[in-house]
Amino acid sequence: MVRARIPNDMNTPVTLQSIYQRLYDYYGPQHWWPGDSPFEVMVGAVLTQNTAWTNVEKAIANLQEHAALDPAAIMAASGDDLADWLRPSGYFNVKASRLQHLCRWYLEAGGYAALARMDTVALRQALLCVHGVGPETADDILLYAFERPVFVIDAYTRRLFARLGLFEGSEPYEGMRSRVEGSLGADVGLFNEFHALIVRHAKEVCRVRPLCAGCELSACCPGCDSDLAD
Repeated sequence: MVRARIPNDMNTPVTLQSIYQRLYDYYGPQHWWPGDSPFEVMVGAVLTQNTAWTNVEKAIANLQEHAALDPAAIMAASGDDLADWLRPSGYFNVKASRLQHLCRWYLEAGGYAALARMDTVALRQALLCVHGVGPETADDILLYAFERPVFVIDAYTRRLFARLGLFEGSEPYEGMRSRVEGSLGADVGLFNEFHALIVRHAKEVCRVRPLCAGCELSACCPGCDSDLAD
């Protein structure tokens, strides 16, 4: 689908809000995160570490095929079987272990209903205590599975915001997250859409080697290669 470029008003300052609006107007709503249940979203957040989402989908399909997309079933599976089902996602032995740690914590905490009653700060801290769950994975789970106003800082976000001159891109995770959340305000729907739009734009256009020609943000991007832009 060919989309019309949105004219750039050079008098409008580049802000997080303006970038979000331009991306949203260009791409439309993303309906993210893909998953049929909060638990499936949590599984996907673990499996998507260091791999493409298409590979995660294959691993989740394997779990479904073996009736194992369930925390009790994952805990009951042998390490070898679970690793084999997760093979498409890469680092399958590591991810099998991490997924079982997450499921053990999930079940011992009382499941989704019990966890959903925790406040965001406490829930985030509890997630970060789970083996193999770092800040990005924890925030994926908080935002997309528990619908908490927590912004996810991933490599795509750092790349785009650095090229736009909004951040250096090398800031510590917590500092960058805090600044983004403080600028945008606590808005789950906005955080969901913005992160999804960043991922899409970074995959399709603002790649490691950017495709500046035709980029919706090129006219307001200090990092744009003018020789490649329209």
